[in-house]
Amino acid sequence: MIGSIVRSSSHLVSGLRSFSSTAGRAGGHGVPPPGDNLPFSINNRFKLTAYFILFFGSGLTVPFYAMRHQLLKK
Repeated sequence: MIGSIVRSSSHLVSGLRSFSSTAGRAGGHGVPPPGDNLPFSINNRFKLTAYFILFFGSGLTVPFYAMRHQLLKK
């Protein structure tokens, strides 16, 4: 009875040990740095600012151009 408990617990411990070692190896190089999954580079501050101005500026000007177009239409 006691022998089977000791055997099952040692089997459980060895299973946990092998899982933790494979889980650590499967992770790769650790946690990726912030901004690694973005489709643009965040390293150049001025280029990033220009991208933001173009992106948000183009979206904010569309309604004004549409209104201007409607007002100038005859």
